[in-house]
Parts: sequence; structure tokens; C-alpha cells
Amino acid sequence: MRHLVAVGSGKGGVGKSTLTMHLANTLRARGLRMAILDADFNGPSQARMAGVQGAPFIPGRQKVALPRTTNGIGVFSMGSVIPESEALEFESAAHGDSQTWRATREFALLGEILASFEWGVLDLLMFDLPPGAERTVQYADFLGPRTSFLLVTIPSQVSRGVVARSVAALSKGPNRVLGYVDNMTGYYCRDCDAIKPLFDASESSRLEIPCLGPVPFDPDLARRCDQGMPFAELPDTPVRRAIDHVAQQLLDTLS
Repeated sequence: MRHLVAVGSGKGGVGKSTLTMHLANTLRARGLRMAILDADFNGPSQARMAGVQGAPFIPGRQKVALPRTTNGIGVFSMGSVIPESEALEFESAAHGDSQTWRATREFALLGEILASFEWGVLDLLMFDLPPGAERTVQYADFLGPRTSFLLVTIPSQVSRGVVARSVAALSKGPNRVLGYVDNMTGYYCRDCDAIKPLFDASESSRLEIPCLGPVPFDPDLARRCDQGMPFAELPDTPVRRAIDHVAQQLLDTLS
């Protein structure tokens, strides 16, 4: 694998998983060999967006083959194994639920997934991380210094504050922070082909890392993600151009 990139935030509800899929599809359309590991075991969304819900994991000669999207992105997601009406449960060795024990079991499972599946020759493996600033640092420790981080926020002071904590925590370790994406910076109106404001721009503040670009919200993109339809099929829109720009910035930063 040439590059490992973990997409995190610290804040939930900022569109991190959707952005991961959009970027993967954009880079795949440029010819890169891509895979996504959905590390949010109890909130897996990549299986639905990739169209691989219920896809079987087929054993090969040595390792298990990954399900693939229609355009060839390998995807591991618990959403392919566990129905959305169920949650992943770990038996606790302690009396009551132990957060430390649960995290230990999650990372043991993640290690098994990385070792058991055939990832193939990849240009980029993207990890879709669960929310929580402390989880971001835990994943940095587990994945090691070779993994770079891309953070996602939205233009609100609450989101900026949480993501800033992730930036501060990651700055104490060896992992490279590539920058952040300002997601949902506006609302794309297809009828008027214009970006409408969602947040008060005057209330926004920049994080102390590079911004790879703003990405507006597109309801049609959200609908296509719900239906597992690849981003590459979309017509040219300001939102698609914004994602193309972020994808190019990501490649430039990695090179």
C-alpha cells in the first residue's frame, strides 16, 4: 500500500463517512487503486453507501476477498455482516461494561481484519474512523506513524472546537496531519444552480492546519449514498468540482 489515510473528526455528524466515499470514488475515477476500511464498528455506513450490504466475504487461497463497489473499490464494513437493526457486541470480562475492555476488543478485531483480508496492491487505503477526539488518538497509536490523518469539520464553532482537540492531540504524536476539509459549507440548490448558506460565515474560524477545501452539501449526493450509487456517475456540479479539488489537494499533500 502506497498511502494510508485515516479520515477522522472527533465530532460526529459532520459528514465524515460520506466525504470518505466521495473522495474514494473521485480518486478511483482517476485510476487509483482504492479501498476503504470502515472502522466505525457500531455505526458502519460504508456498506450501504458502497452498495455492498449483505455482500459475502469469499475465502480465497490464503485470505478473504473484499466486497467491491461497481467501480472497483474494495470495502470492509460491519454493515456487510450485521443488519442495521443490530449492534456489534463484545462480551466483557469485567463486571459491568468496561470502556477500556471494549476498546481493546475493537482494536483486536481491527487487527484481525487487516490480517485476514486480501487488500491487494493499493495506491490508497482509507480508514473511516468513529467519532471522538480520544478515539482519533487511539487509532493513531494503533495504526502507527505511517498513517496520515485527514480531519473533517463543518463551519460551526462547536464543531471547530471538537476538531481542534483532535488536532492538538495528534500534534503530540508522530502521525502526519494532512489538513482538514470544511464540509457542508453551503447548500447546493439544483433549481438555481447556486450555493445557499447553511452557517453564518462570520462565526467561522480556521483551524491551525491547512484547509484542503470547502465542500457544500448536495441532497442528490446524499440520496445516491443512501442508494449505494457511485459518485462518478454524477453530472458536473459545483459540489463535484469542490470534491475534485479536495481530492487533488489530498494527492498533492501526499506526494
